[in-house]
Amino acid sequence: MAPSVLSGPVAAARTALDLGSGTARAVIALTRSGVVRPMGPERLFGVGRAVYRYGYSVTAGFAVGAARHPYRLAVVDDDGVITYAELDERTDRLALGLAATGAGPGAPVGILCRNHRAPVEVMVAAGKCGADVVLLNTGLSTDQMRGVQEQQELHTVVADHDLLDVLPKGPRVVSTDGDGAGSLEALVAAGGPGELPLRPERSKLIVLTSGTTGTPKGAKRPHPSTLSPAASILSTIPLQAGDPVLISAPLFHTWGNAGLLLAALHGSTVVLQRRFEPESFLDIVDRRRVQTVFAVPVMLQRVMEQTDGGWRGPHRPRIVAVSGSALPAGQASEFMDRFGDCLYNLYGSTEVSWVSIASPADLRAAPGTAGRAPYGTTLVILGDNDRPVPAGQDGRVFVGNDLQFEGYTGDQASPEQWEGLVGTGDVGHLDEAGRLHLTGRADDMIVSGGENVHPGPVEELIAGADGVREVCVLGVDDEQYGQRLAAYVVAEPGADLTEEGIRDLVKRELATFAVPRDVVFLDDLPRNQTGKVLRTELPDRG
Repeated sequence: MAPSVLSGPVAAARTALDLGSGTARAVIALTRSGVVRPMGPERLFGVGRAVYRYGYSVTAGFAVGAARHPYRLAVVDDDGVITYAELDERTDRLALGLAATGAGPGAPVGILCRNHRAPVEVMVAAGKCGADVVLLNTGLSTDQMRGVQEQQELHTVVADHDLLDVLPKGPRVVSTDGDGAGSLEALVAAGGPGELPLRPERSKLIVLTSGTTGTPKGAKRPHPSTLSPAASILSTIPLQAGDPVLISAPLFHTWGNAGLLLAALHGSTVVLQRRFEPESFLDIVDRRRVQTVFAVPVMLQRVMEQTDGGWRGPHRPRIVAVSGSALPAGQASEFMDRFGDCLYNLYGSTEVSWVSIASPADLRAAPGTAGRAPYGTTLVILGDNDRPVPAGQDGRVFVGNDLQFEGYTGDQASPEQWEGLVGTGDVGHLDEAGRLHLTGRADDMIVSGGENVHPGPVEELIAGADGVREVCVLGVDDEQYGQRLAAYVVAEPGADLTEEGIRDLVKRELATFAVPRDVVFLDDLPRNQTGKVLRTELPDRG
């Protein structure tokens, strides 16, 4: 299936390029990236055995790596290095250790970790013993964690030592630090000798949605049943086999986890840092000759704010791929001006995986675009009458691809669907070139004095003004008009911005009813680990 964009009154309008079946498309893409290439019979047997046992999961990716290039570095982190062969042997023992404690099918393992080798090892080991994995957000409170524990019925939680305090009583707790009783090292040491199942029950991956209040929902993420999802991403983002990959996006987030799966598939050395710091980020890119970076937009913003110039030395990554939150148009252009045309922007969500990908050329031609639907993806913009709308007209965004989630855990309602496609909850439009432009969340629209007003265009306008570092615009209650907009603005150091100046800009460029009633200047916008603004923590709402 070629990429599809349904954007007019007709039932469908598809691009002319069709690479045939998903399998053929995957083979072509993976041959181009160097994953598919000749190998000897012994290694070919090892690859086939890994895929037979574990499917197309992260577990399979690292097991394939142990068969194809056992002495290549699998992970580089703050604690040192580990090869594919060493990681394979450790995760065999860890899987046996987990199974001995009762973890396995029906007894999920939670992971509460920052970015280092331990969460990678636990994910791989869980796949080897058939345990479901629940990726826990490191920013959750104790009450939220208690709700997740009850909802997911966790058997074991593997956590970094400094995060143990937020865990409620109940599940078995394993610390990633130290080597004493109750540590991950002790569990590895206890896990052998023994025999793992030839084909364990396929473990599920549960990713928590980024709720900021209450208990986050658990979204069941399927492991790919084919290599078509990878082919979709590779149709726009040109990863290459063996290239070192730095994953700065949190591994507990869908984007960081996707980066891990793609890196394992490509036999890459995965570079991880527990904490993101702009200076150390630039240093490790240069020192480890990183070719691909997976990050979230706010990380790039911090790098540009706290450093001068571009990359540290002569080395230049080929790819910097971001997702997880909106990429402002000005940020995309400034980053490429300073760091080169290596920026890719993927728009998606925990529920739908990917929707569209913007290449550097797309971001140059239309800064702020969310890009185009890649191969194997159907993208539809629906109007109020549930019919596709023409290019340039806003509507609700719906998507279909090869890796959508299997529903929420518990009794939560699934997202809106239309003819087999899943709604993202966002509003946007397609331009004449088929590029997607997002206006904002569908539930963010307000009615002010009888006029429908969406914060998105106002936020984009203010964000592009001189002296504005970042901005968030949302609706607040208003006695006279029902609702009005409020703008929360973070100014650049030394910028001469005023409330009236912001209001005048909006009135001049948009409409009177879009002018914010409130303009509040802040030192920073509150954000979660993936860069999304925590709107409930903004002051003076309503």
